[in-house]
Amino acid sequence: MLEISIRQAVPDDAQGLNRALRQLSAHMGDEHRAADADIARFCFGPAPVFQALLAEDSARAILGVAAYSPFFSTVYGAVGIYVSDLWVDAETRGKQLGRRLLAAVRATGTEKWDARFLRLGVYHDNPSAMAFYERIGFVHDPETQFLTLSGKPFETLGDTP
Repeated sequence: MLEISIRQAVPDDAQGLNRALRQLSAHMGDEHRAADADIARFCFGPAPVFQALLAEDSARAILGVAAYSPFFSTVYGAVGIYVSDLWVDAETRGKQLGRRLLAAVRATGTEKWDARFLRLGVYHDNPSAMAFYERIGFVHDPETQFLTLSGKPFETLGDTP
């Protein structure tokens, strides 16, 4: 049986973490713009904005990754954890590693921030991921819709017309 351990990522993991996230981007058909230096800066720099857990085999090969950040919700009156990326190596899927990574995110967030819930986004054209999350107990909230402001509108927000 394949032994897999889960641990908090450390600065020396930036390159391997980015390699795993690049595989997630490729699997999703997304352009991967993050460089190793971006991962090092934003996960391990002086003002980190996300954290990551790595799942590894006994040879320290990365088989899974969860990237996450805390946020506060006035609706829940509590800290939530936003899981921005969850990746499991294709050959390891179906072995409960995604569930284990999410459980480790919950445990870490509960310990560090007294977190009370998880939130994530799922692409509309990814029914297998949606089914996975629903089996765990995630529910679609019809009251919310995530919106994104980026590019020129982000850069000019607040400028006078």
